[in-house]
Amino acid sequence: MRNILDYNVKGKKILVRVDLNSPVVDGKVIMNERIAMHAQTLKQLSDKGAKVVALAHQGRDGDPDFLMLQQHAELLSQVIGKEITFVPYVIGYNVKKTVESMRDGDIVLLENVRFLKSENLESGEIVGLSYLADYYVLDALSVAHRAHSSVVGFSKIIPAFYGPILYREVEAIKKVKDAEETVFVLGGAKVDDSFDMIEHRAKSGKKGTYLIGGVIAILLLKAKGYNIGASEKYLEKEGLLQYLDRAKKIASLEGVVLPVDVGLNIDGKRVDASIDKIEKGEIFDIGPKTIENYYKILLNAKNIVMNGPMGVYEVKEFNHGTKKILEAISKSKGFSLLGGGHTTTALKELGFKNEDFGYVSLSGKALIKFLCGERLPGLEALEENEKNFPVPD
Repeated sequence: MRNILDYNVKGKKILVRVDLNSPVVDGKVIMNERIAMHAQTLKQLSDKGAKVVALAHQGRDGDPDFLMLQQHAELLSQVIGKEITFVPYVIGYNVKKTVESMRDGDIVLLENVRFLKSENLESGEIVGLSYLADYYVLDALSVAHRAHSSVVGFSKIIPAFYGPILYREVEAIKKVKDAEETVFVLGGAKVDDSFDMIEHRAKSGKKGTYLIGGVIAILLLKAKGYNIGASEKYLEKEGLLQYLDRAKKIASLEGVVLPVDVGLNIDGKRVDASIDKIEKGEIFDIGPKTIENYYKILLNAKNIVMNGPMGVYEVKEFNHGTKKILEAISKSKGFSLLGGGHTTTALKELGFKNEDFGYVSLSGKALIKFLCGERLPGLEALEENEKNFPVPD
């Protein structure tokens, strides 16, 4: 993997695809880990004397968070400590004029790449920017699973590199991807992602331990024939009963560990109950016996992957499971990889730091796809680029 920071980039014009996709509240972009981390990449390249042109997106066409990137430029400027020039265009004369007038160390952020209808093609209009640049850098695993122009198009024309964040993400994933002795902590509400990973490993003959929480646990308990109380209505409302047949097969697989008790929300109060004694209330967390069991397993684990919280961590009475599991992972001597938006948000809100774990990924969907052995077009494009473009001096 060619890490751009290993090369002399002074005076070079570099297109850098980052991921600044952020939470938006009442039209205001909220400062978050992605902006903070990618700001460091832009700063590192700037400090090495590169002329840095950042490419990013925000939201999707038709969604309320489909916004211009001016606010992102302002937030990046605050983190980096120097002015970021925002260009309200992705292509065209104004972009060409700005890039050609850049000085060493300058940083420019172009407009939302998804404003171009051709962005979802492999070679859309944006690839024309190749002729203004010396190098291309992909620094976001979170977009590497998409065969979009700003992700794969430039690698066909100019030398391309891994950015430092993408480099660290891939290195971290490689440590656990094919390891036999890996404990997976799977929670949250994205049932299909977790099911894909369990099924992939089972099909490929890889053994593992899967500690289940969140909505996934509710569905698997239902599949095992347990009464899940008012959570039945939640599964119906979210359309998750479509996974029931699949859940029955997964629940019977070797290594899948389900809760033995849960934290129920009954009239706004927490009531812990054994899984065979649920009569009413909704399942909002794993219970104390389950926490104790999971905790012991994690302390002795050689490798750990966590994707998704154990319950409704946003509510104090039901954050106990997620908090204790994160505590166990932080104390474990094994290598840990944490991913997914809700996981990273939970660790911050519950008082943990990224440094408490082996690696905290900025990615969710792409992380799961990579762990499942699926092809990621962005990474394939970088690999192909290395064959076709010699390493520069």
